Amino acid sequence: MPASDFIKKEKEEVRLQAFLAHCGVASRRASEQIILDGRVAVNGVVVTELGTKVKEGDKVTVDGKPVHLEARKCYVLLNKPAGFVCSASDEKGRQVAADLLKDSYKERLYNVGRLDMYSKGMILFTNDGDFAAKLSHPSSQIEKEYIVETSQDVTEETAKLLEKGVRVDNVFYKCVRCQVLKPRKIKIILIEGKNREIRKMLESQNIGTRSLVRVRIGNVNLDDLKPGEHRDLTPREVKGLLEMCKGE
Repeated sequence: MPASDFIKKEKEEVRLQAFLAHCGVASRRASEQIILDGRVAVNGVVVTELGTKVKEGDKVTVDGKPVHLEARKCYVLLNKPAGFVCSASDEKGRQVAADLLKDSYKERLYNVGRLDMYSKGMILFTNDGDFAAKLSHPSSQIEKEYIVETSQDVTEETAKLLEKGVRVDNVFYKCVRCQVLKPRKIKIILIEGKNREIRKMLESQNIGTRSLVRVRIGNVNLDDLKPGEHRDLTPREVKGLLEMCKGE
């Protein structure tokens, strides 16, 4: 949907978090937290209520800077190098993955999902709030594939155990598939993707992680994209990802 039609489609008033998402500030969920943190003002008044609605002509600022609906929707694949964090900014001064895109895009892009600082590989960026919301929703059920190099051998028995599921600190972790490629190299496919899920599953079996690379998200593959490089998703890839979402 063209950004210029967004407010009209929503009967002239939209929820503030949805407006921020369509401005490329952050996903809807992340925008909610930005509102709760008191960082958003509407017509000069700081707003912290999630039920707040805005209409065409309202002046919205985040951290004192005006935000506007963007005319072009972007869908970008980045091969994130290790050492970069997936957040809009970092109070600890660490490198932010989104900064790798600033020279190529004037739009405000935010990451869909995350990779921890030490993990590498595919991360998607967009300024399309609806796209981000559908892919990020727990019910989306989109596969994510990783190649992991370990510090100890992984047996077939361990691989089957990870497919069956393990409980770590009262949290249940389970992969769709774990394939042993070499004694210390495995392929893991996840759907849910809890925080540091693969590392925690392996640690529960006294196996360390030397390298973790995400190589596929749904129908989109990393292929030969080098660390730090990025490309636009094709219309077919965007459509395919949305079609894979089980629900929102």
